[in-house]
Amino acid sequence: MLYDRVMVRISPEDGERRSSGGIVIPATAQMAKRLAWGEVFGVGTGVRHVKVGDRVMFNPEDQFEVEVQGTTYLVIRERDLHAVATELTEHGTGLYL
Repeated sequence: MLYDRVMVRISPEDGERRSSGGIVIPATAQMAKRLAWGEVFGVGTGVRHVKVGDRVMFNPEDQFEVEVQGTTYLVIRERDLHAVATELTEHGTGLYL
């Protein structure tokens, strides 16, 4: 990865969803713009706030897709991330914007 780019794989649970009433909502349904969670698999040399293994929230539309050894990843600029969740925190909730 180069500069401020992050390589992310979308979490598998971001596919089909269920409403509170139990109705299955397919992944292709367009309700509104929806942010997605993914796991960071690679970071560029200029990335300052994200590391491999972090979970990040981002807009999956308008991102670049790349396939590496049969697995599809998204390539995103660090500034396009909306939130980062990490389990290794010294203080706080583990989620920061």
